[in-house]
Amino acid sequence: MPYLSYPQSPQFRDTKFSNPAPMHKHSAAETARLWWAFMFNKPAGTVPRQAVPVRALSRAALLAAPDKTLYRLGHSTMLIKLGGAFYLTDPVFSERASPVQWAGPARFHQPPIGIGELPPIKAVILSHDHYDHLDRAAVLALAPKTECFLTPLGVGKRLTDWGIDAGKVRQFDWWQGTEMGGVRFVATPAQHFSGRGLNDGNATLWASWVILHPDLRLFFSGDTGYFAGFRDIGAKYGPFDVALLETGAYDRRWPDVHMQPEQTLQAFLDLRGKTLLPVHNGTFDLGLHRWQEPFERIAALAQARGVALSTPEMGEAVDLTQPQTGRAWWQDLE
Repeated sequence: MPYLSYPQSPQFRDTKFSNPAPMHKHSAAETARLWWAFMFNKPAGTVPRQAVPVRALSRAALLAAPDKTLYRLGHSTMLIKLGGAFYLTDPVFSERASPVQWAGPARFHQPPIGIGELPPIKAVILSHDHYDHLDRAAVLALAPKTECFLTPLGVGKRLTDWGIDAGKVRQFDWWQGTEMGGVRFVATPAQHFSGRGLNDGNATLWASWVILHPDLRLFFSGDTGYFAGFRDIGAKYGPFDVALLETGAYDRRWPDVHMQPEQTLQAFLDLRGKTLLPVHNGTFDLGLHRWQEPFERIAALAQARGVALSTPEMGEAVDLTQPQTGRAWWQDLE
């Protein structure tokens, strides 16, 4: 993908996008140690030894579902029904979150529903272009049944390069948005990075998303470290009925781009959320912690602070007007 220039964007500097605050840069030695840890020195328990529970879905069940229902399909892939239409975040349906399907992080579970069974999709909402959030095979399969793809700047160029009709793609800088089917979508700041290869680092923008229905406010974090922007988003668009916040694949060696559970809770408070639904966990082995740890830590923190927490199984329906707590399903598994 050739570099494009976005001089109108405050986030674009020189030839790349950047975060407002300076980011930690790993030395060559630090990078080498991280790769060694990922390849040869992972702790025990990063992959479940038993099957992760999945509730199978059908098109008929989705069409019959009440409005304002959410289904977690895995990792950061959410299917949301609003105004009788369906919206899909960061769709990843492939077996591996990787540039190739013969190597890389493999799924712990299959999606609750295949792309062919999904009803028509009003919009696909993309947060950034990393492989565990932007699945080329899924995008190409979804294109015939999707009305529109909403992306941060530059990510839409990737889609059109893959053959997606440019008329279906809308790109946004932070604080820009659009309305579809009576629902407003706003790309909001995040602290992260982008790239799918060795030579395209930060050529595209990353974003969180605010989703505004006339009587429902949702926040979807995408991937992000903790930063002051959560307070700005909360002040401008909060309080949020449900905040879908990244909680997983964290480590103190990369503090800028993924949140520790304590930071996830603080982000939720900054956003003025009512119910926290942790995402970015339970599907891929992308960290150096036990796979259950993100659930355990955020559940304990939420209980201590009296925060409403929703932890649905994959495929379980969540009533966004009154999100259920959900059972601690990960406790039953090794």
